[in-house]
Amino acid sequence: MDVRRRIILRGAVQGVGFRPFVYRHARELGLGGWVLNSTEGVMIEAEGEASGVSALVDAVRRSPPPNARIGRISVEEVAPRGEAAFSIRRSEIVEARGAEVLPDLAPCAACLAELFDPTSRRFRYPFINCTQCGPRYSIVESTPYDRSRTTMRCFTMCPACQAEYDEPSDRRFHAEPNACLACGPRLTLRDNTGGTIAHDDQALKAAVAALLRGGIVAVKGVGGFHLLAPAHDEDAISRMRLGKRRGGKPFAVMFPDLAAIRLHCHLDAATEALLSGRERPIVLARRKADTLAPSVATGSHRLGVLLPYSPLHHLLMADLDIPAVATSGNVADEPIIIDDAMAFQRLAGIADLFLVHDRPIVRSLDDSVAQIVCDRPQLLRRARGYAPGPLAVSGARDGILALGGHLKATVALTAAGSVTVSQHLGDLETPAARDGLRRAITDLVALQGGQPRLAVRDLHPDYASTRVAETTGRPMVAVQHHVAHVAACLGEHGLAPPALGIAWDGTGYGSDGTIWGGEFIHVDKSGWRRVA
Repeated sequence: MDVRRRIILRGAVQGVGFRPFVYRHARELGLGGWVLNSTEGVMIEAEGEASGVSALVDAVRRSPPPNARIGRISVEEVAPRGEAAFSIRRSEIVEARGAEVLPDLAPCAACLAELFDPTSRRFRYPFINCTQCGPRYSIVESTPYDRSRTTMRCFTMCPACQAEYDEPSDRRFHAEPNACLACGPRLTLRDNTGGTIAHDDQALKAAVAALLRGGIVAVKGVGGFHLLAPAHDEDAISRMRLGKRRGGKPFAVMFPDLAAIRLHCHLDAATEALLSGRERPIVLARRKADTLAPSVATGSHRLGVLLPYSPLHHLLMADLDIPAVATSGNVADEPIIIDDAMAFQRLAGIADLFLVHDRPIVRSLDDSVAQIVCDRPQLLRRARGYAPGPLAVSGARDGILALGGHLKATVALTAAGSVTVSQHLGDLETPAARDGLRRAITDLVALQGGQPRLAVRDLHPDYASTRVAETTGRPMVAVQHHVAHVAACLGEHGLAPPALGIAWDGTGYGSDGTIWGGEFIHVDKSGWRRVA
């Protein structure tokens, strides 16, 4: 006798190839039913012999797609309908929310092989992607995850791309950003007045030629513009530093591959794994004596290094074949720029050329920054590649909006035992940065669904984040700065009070109205107290 079960998967289950995965397994098992994306996650109804339906549930639990992370799974019996065929249905918007937006993913090995294969129809196409890689968070406008709810809705698939999208055996089966040179985003190289110089591969090659001559190129990447310059050219680095008003802060350097990084830095296995992962953060590595321009990272024994994290960057670095300084496309204390017109307005005094594309970016995403401590990754800045992945926090109550402090700002929202943290927003020193904070709140609330019931802010009365919290119209709770750090550490590591937390974080507004410095904070179930 046939059975029918409804399976609901919540978590990072959209944009990872889960629907094709379920479809193929269901067909192999001879099951009927359907799978779809919804605002709750991935919904499945499978019908057939009990052993086959159980095998499908087991496959979902034990061997999901590589980039998937199932937070919760529910299975219930429903009445059989006599359905013999299995299909992928149109997505649904339901009241419940449980679908997470996936971070942007570095190119997979299969796409990289195509990118550099002269016989491939996507040879040197800088926007190649599939179900296992490519843009996600930077292009998603709303959930559930469908092309029509991303900025790829501007591009209609050509017959060849549509055939891949419709073919169950193809790795681009239901790959929402699927595109090629005939139908997808295109590159254009412009001078700093906006004049067109070249398109497509000629634009890329001309940009590389300019870099080799010591030029500075503003490149529109995954989460916004960044500035590239040859890392051995002191004049170019000095011009970039002056234009960005960056002072003496170190620059990060992008290398073509790990072998190139090894010439300049000491790398261990953990550092190499972090550099090569799907997130592709900037990683702080111990320097060797090298030939990079002295002002790249003056006086520092470490260098921020990263590998290409998009097909465009792979092409640029393969053609350039030398290290390049890669820094965010902005002026000091302003958000990274995502709009072409704003880039020309704000960066024309820095960049000689602009390598742009016509795929709109929804939200700005800086590079993430990490280091290895005791053979384990430690995130210093959580942005591209990591955001907005939620953090599981036991006992987290729904609907709490946290607005953070004044420097290195982020916002966070709790839901269903987890905390979703926005991308790094920078310091709130400028009107543009404060506008970015407001946009991030609106964006996070829209993606999560529902409205927050409580706003949590820093105790400091004059922080920009405090003033923004006051405009939310929600009841507020103020938390002392160092106490918040201790609570964050407890939550991140799943530790329960009692605990003694030591917060060495400079100054913070104290609960007694004075300025506090490094604090010893004792926490128990009744609250906290400052020990020293």
